[in-house]
Amino acid sequence: MRLPDDFEENNTGLTPTVLSAIVAVTLFAGLILCMVLLMNRREPGRAKREDPQETQSVEQSSQGTEYPDTDKLISGSTLSPEDLDFWDKYPEQTTESAAQETEEKPAANAESIPENDPSTDGKHTLVVNRDGREEWVLISPYLPKHEYDFTQLVCQSDLMKYYEEGSQVSYVGADISKYQDYVDFVKLKKSGIQFVMLRVGARGYGSGQLVADEYFTDNMKRAVDAGLQVGVYFSSQAITNEEAVEEAQMVIEALKDYKITYPVAFDMSFVENDTARIESLSRSEKTEITKTFLDTVAAEGYIAMIYGDKEWLIKEIDMSKLTAYDVWLCQIQDVPDYPYRFTMWQYTNSGSVDGIAGYTNLNVSFIDYSEK
Repeated sequence: MRLPDDFEENNTGLTPTVLSAIVAVTLFAGLILCMVLLMNRREPGRAKREDPQETQSVEQSSQGTEYPDTDKLISGSTLSPEDLDFWDKYPEQTTESAAQETEEKPAANAESIPENDPSTDGKHTLVVNRDGREEWVLISPYLPKHEYDFTQLVCQSDLMKYYEEGSQVSYVGADISKYQDYVDFVKLKKSGIQFVMLRVGARGYGSGQLVADEYFTDNMKRAVDAGLQVGVYFSSQAITNEEAVEEAQMVIEALKDYKITYPVAFDMSFVENDTARIESLSRSEKTEITKTFLDTVAAEGYIAMIYGDKEWLIKEIDMSKLTAYDVWLCQIQDVPDYPYRFTMWQYTNSGSVDGIAGYTNLNVSFIDYSEK
């Protein structure tokens, strides 16, 4: 049995084994503490070693925009999620609308194709209407065209002449009415005029009455005596076929005692600075009246002819129904541009020739009607 005193005596000293254990535990604990401290010191150091370029770019991007606090944006708002759904405000594009939009938008690289220019396409001719308005009209492929080479037109002593292979193949004429007053046909022929177109009469554009040209009979006798080739014309304002026949019969009656060698021309036209009685006629009605007059004259053995300017012949009557008859074109200019066939051309209304006091209309005929 051990006594307390023995215990105290023995406890005053440590055995070598116990002492070694204490030292080992102490060293192990110190080692662990050192390792913890070392690890804590390394993590802050690693965070500080950032890429300087990355830091600079982040700073630059943050300098441009300052974002507000989201709580400030949301707080106090009365908007619901449905209010933020704005996609239904844009209509859904269907396949048809998409195709239409594609057609309306030309391709960026596609070259625009210019429309044909009627002034250069060779398929149109310019018509100047009586009100001065210009209009490009399609040339009919069905009407016979003329074959004149107008580079062969020559104006000599104020008289227009046409040549082929160096030889003159045209004839110079003047159309005469009471407005030229007395005409010396002998002097007229000596001045180079070869034929005349004499006015037989007219129908009043207001009254509708037939009126004979008061100079016709005298002009006819003296023109024939002077040896000129003679044709005639009538200024019509007929508004019915019956009136056209009446006018034709007046011409036939006036010619019964004479032999003419040039055509009988039908002149229906509008009146300058006034309203004519034919204004209300349609194109087909004017065509039918014209044909009625010409048919009546041709039935008596005369050469029937249509007189008119370019606008009248192209727009006011239908020439496709009148191709059996020759055309006397009135176009006051240096070179005519009427595309269809014509055999006589009135080229000036201010001609001056010996035998006529003042101005007169001058013409060139591409046919010697006295030989027909």
